Amino acid sequence: MAAQKVWVGFDLGGTKMQVKVYDAGFKEIGGRRRKTKGSEGMKAGLERVVGTIEELLTELGITHDRLAGIGVGCPGPLDLDAGVILYAPNLGWSKAPVRKTLEAAFGCPAVIVNDVDSGVYGEYLFGAGKGSRCLLGVFPGTGIGGGCVYEGKILRGRTCSVLEIGHMQVQPEGPLCGCGRTGCLEAVASRLAISAAAAAAAFRGEAPHLLAAAGTDLTNVRSNTLAEAIQAGDKAVERIVRQAARWIGVAVGNAVNLLGPDTVVLGGGLVEAMPELFKSEVTASAKARAMPSFESLFKVVAAKLGDDATVMGAAGWAREAVSGKR
Repeated sequence: MAAQKVWVGFDLGGTKMQVKVYDAGFKEIGGRRRKTKGSEGMKAGLERVVGTIEELLTELGITHDRLAGIGVGCPGPLDLDAGVILYAPNLGWSKAPVRKTLEAAFGCPAVIVNDVDSGVYGEYLFGAGKGSRCLLGVFPGTGIGGGCVYEGKILRGRTCSVLEIGHMQVQPEGPLCGCGRTGCLEAVASRLAISAAAAAAAFRGEAPHLLAAAGTDLTNVRSNTLAEAIQAGDKAVERIVRQAARWIGVAVGNAVNLLGPDTVVLGGGLVEAMPELFKSEVTASAKARAMPSFESLFKVVAAKLGDDATVMGAAGWAREAVSGKR
């Protein structure tokens, strides 16, 4: 009897890389995490990706011939058809041939997918968006990522990922965004924007609990720190976070008018730390901007899979790609 085939999912985004192996029914067999190193260069970085997968397979006693496919959730602009990361600033990579490298190393099909798309797809297959006809995902973090799964397929451009909801303009004369434009959602509602406003409030003496816990250094103002400050009674911090959530709702409401999703899933550290706050504010703001006929057709939910969403989605998308249904 032939050994059961397995799927490998890899999350290359953020400050840590994560790999997991799943059986045919997508039950986890094993996993491993390692820190990313933006200073090591592309060649060494790709070698470390291969080495991390190889180490896990060896640990689990899985040979290359059992691999059905490998999916990788990647940050940065991608050429999805070529399997190349065009540019990943946090990794220091440019024109990285991820698919070619993995297929040469393991002798199985490999596919890359935008890391946020991968997370939304994971929630579609296994999490809060399961059973949705159209699932819109919004993940506020350092930036704000978005993705959409429509009738089982990740919505994408000809060769690139789309749904850059973080760069939807919500304030025409708003603050400068990292993309060079003004008033983007990311510039007013990302964790970085929230932390900056909260640190300023702490500096002014309006958020004593935050000041005591984190000072005014942005690197110390994390999602859980903000949630704890609100619970401790920092009303200024609560106003800042609620306003950011309402701005996200503005973008979601406009996206609802375009896509007609039945489910909107919110994920990322901010939402994990304050799920009810974000769900209520985003829902109210989105419904106020959606067409009346769409108001009752969608629900806003919090993601269920946490850090596993991207890696599970990547493995699931590899299965989709190998099946020839993509």
